Amino acid sequence: MMYSSRRKPVLYFKEDRRFLSWKCSILKLFGLCLVLVLVPLLWLQLSCSGDMNGGHTAEDGHLPHQPCSLDRQALLADSPSWGPHKMAVLIPFRERFEELLVFVPYMHSYLNKKKIRHKIFVINQVDHFRFNRASLINVGFGESGNDTDYIAMHDVDLLPLNEALDYGFPDQGPFHIASPELHPLYHYKTYVGGILLLTKQHYQMCNGMSNRFWGWGREDDEFYRRLRKAGLELFRPVGITTGYKTFQHIHDPAWRKRDQKRIAAQKQEQFKVDPEGGLTNLGYKVESRQELTISGAPCTIISVKLECDQNQTPWCLLS
Repeated sequence: MMYSSRRKPVLYFKEDRRFLSWKCSILKLFGLCLVLVLVPLLWLQLSCSGDMNGGHTAEDGHLPHQPCSLDRQALLADSPSWGPHKMAVLIPFRERFEELLVFVPYMHSYLNKKKIRHKIFVINQVDHFRFNRASLINVGFGESGNDTDYIAMHDVDLLPLNEALDYGFPDQGPFHIASPELHPLYHYKTYVGGILLLTKQHYQMCNGMSNRFWGWGREDDEFYRRLRKAGLELFRPVGITTGYKTFQHIHDPAWRKRDQKRIAAQKQEQFKVDPEGGLTNLGYKVESRQELTISGAPCTIISVKLECDQNQTPWCLLS
């Protein structure tokens, strides 16, 4: 069919309008998809924040107990805004079940609110020897997998109440969150216990922690010397104004003679530096590994039996 010259632009305009209409439809569809993705994520973030905070602050001492559901938190953790690093939270553990039931959901929600990728590992000592916190942390370091690049040596009875505390990747050096100025119980300058963050590379440089400390205490003091020997600078929080109310201590007051008593030569040996022991002479056997959820919060329970050379450390048994 032939058209006059005056009609061609009209036909051309109609075809272009169809093109523009199709293009607008694509843009509208893209915008709709974007809204459908961002709105649920925003709602999940706000709901998770509400679950964690619960309207309470460090001053009133209340703790939230209902974290976001596992599915919702997993969806949020896939966001690129959470960063590339992932923390292995290592919990040396034995018979502290009431504290664990509080700790796991609380910390999972707390870290999610701060957009910290993490996995919680509960290293459960099931042998007949005395408790060995340092060896259990060494075990957790080795069992935490390649998908985590830094660790938190974290006591199960210490909960952070101040949201300004930094659990991010400690690239500059070991970061002692539970500093002497903030910890509710321990205030001496060389204290590095409670909560300490290290990159896996830095922990390897220290050869981990000494395995000679059976029973509670002193392993942190020896590890402080290891940090200095490795040439690592220790960092601590600044600008935290909540003082000794920064953490809630939920420690079980039960007296455990097996773990708290000093026996034999242990009283003298506990103040010595272990120049060779650590990751290189750690002996253990994994009895079981279980993936659990506690109030919707995931954790990995690794039950282990430690090995003890009674010629070297006879105080691993309570005579």
